[in-house]
This record gives sequence, C-alpha cells and structure tokens, in this order.
Amino acid sequence: MTVSDDTEDLMGAFRNGPHAHAAVPAPASDAAAAVAASASAAAATAGAGRRAAGPSAMRIVWIYPDLLSTYGDQGNALILAHRAAARGHTVERVDVRSDQPVPSDADVYLIGGGEDRPQRLAAERLRRDPGLVRAADRGAAILAVCAGFQLMGHSFYDEQEGVLPGLGLIDVTSHRGEVRCVGEVLADADPVLTVGGAKLPPLTGFENHMGTTRLGTGVRPLGTVRLGNGNGAGAGTDGAHAGKIAGTYLHGPVLARNPALADLVLGWVDGAAASPVDDTWHLKLRTERLAAVGG
Repeated sequence: MTVSDDTEDLMGAFRNGPHAHAAVPAPASDAAAAVAASASAAAATAGAGRRAAGPSAMRIVWIYPDLLSTYGDQGNALILAHRAAARGHTVERVDVRSDQPVPSDADVYLIGGGEDRPQRLAAERLRRDPGLVRAADRGAAILAVCAGFQLMGHSFYDEQEGVLPGLGLIDVTSHRGEVRCVGEVLADADPVLTVGGAKLPPLTGFENHMGTTRLGTGVRPLGTVRLGNGNGAGAGTDGAHAGKIAGTYLHGPVLARNPALADLVLGWVDGAAASPVDDTWHLKLRTERLAAVGG
C-alpha cells in the first residue's frame, strides 16, 4: 500500500476523444494540460501534510491502479485530493494494489475502468477481501467508473467465464451488449443530486465499453443521457447512485470534467458545499468538450 502523487495517468485522461485501448492517444488540449498541471501542483501541496491526524483528515483510497485505471481514471484521485485540501482537510492519498488489502477505515474509495481480464481479477480479489464491503457498510463514499461500476453491482459479464458475481453494493446487474458504446456522452444529472442546494450541471465524459447495465428498484440513474449511450445502447441513462455510492461509464476523468460531481462526493464525507477553488480551467475544459458535441 503506497501513498502516491502520480500524475502520469492524468495527462492521458484529457484527450479530445475516446480511443481503443491500443490506440495512440491524441495530444491533450490546452485546457486539459492546464487542469492536469493544476491538479498535480495541488496534490503536491496536499501531500505535504498527509500523515497528520486530526478531525479534518481525509483518507482517499484508489483501488487497484495496477488493474483498473484506463483513460487516466486515476486522475479522479488527484482531483478529489486537490478539492479536499482546499476545503481544509489534511489529505492522505492511498494507492492499494491488487496484492494488498483494502483498508476499511478510509473516507472515499475510487475504482476505475479496465478490460475483461483485469476486471475479472479485481472481482476475485475484492470478493475475498472484505475491506471495501465493510467500508460501504459503515457509510464511506464510493465512486466507481466503467468496469469498476459493474463490480459494485450484483453481477457482470466476462467474455471468458460468462456471468460472474460482483460485490452487490448497489442494485444493478451488468451484461454484455450487442453494440460497442464509443464516443462522447452528455447527460443531465439526476435532479435529486445537489451541492449546496444547487442541482448538478450536465455531466460530460466519454465512453468505450460493451456493457449494458440494468438498474434495480434500489437505485436511481446518475444521469439521463442526451448524447451517447451510458448504461448501454438504448438505455437512456448513465450510471447509478444509492446512498453514498455512485457509478458511471464516463471517463475524462469524470471528476476533471465535472468538478461539481467531485464536490458531491466530498460532501458525502464532510457535509460541505462547493470547494473554494479556482475552476477556471475545469470550466474551460467542460466548455471545450460540450462545444464539441453541441451541448
């Protein structure tokens, strides 16, 4: 288990469109590069006091960066650390590799996307390791992306082994779809989700998956899709949320493109509203990506 300030994946996260896993990524835009630099510098500042204890300490766990971190999803940890530090928290960022136990006493847990085999391996390890389930049971905040989102549900589909069990933390089931969902996504956030009494603005990100996720009665969609697929071709929704757990198919990283969503997750921990940070470059990135899809 390591405390990390890695920023390598973040620069790969702000591409001008989705790419297959083996594709050569496009250059980052000026807005994306600025967001990456800002988050990197802020993470370094937050890290200066990481191990200090106290009522304002916040522990952020990134689960299995060696298995699930496609499209720079690890950048979500940098964004949260940056904004948590701005809210006055001493931040401890902990990267838990797949051969290490997941601590059950953290405040926020993040898990990203990956291909079939890494997802299958991650599921096997998380089913054996009670750390994340125990954390969820005591009310920790969880944000899961793509393959990680599927793992939070009752089951998911693996190309080699068929239907496999997930963790059952939220009432969703995932299957293999008939259409590969690739491209930009624009979705209206669920209106019940608010930060400081204000509804979340539209969610933006990109997807690249074959999954189709069906929501049960115990969850609500994270957003209603205006463009793209989200939970699968024809689903009309993206992601799901219940309690302090949220899942989405959006990469970007999703918290870099949607800082209000980051504040929502942090608010589940500290009850505060918007983070007192300069979002100029985040908003420029949002505007750039929304303009690209006519949003």
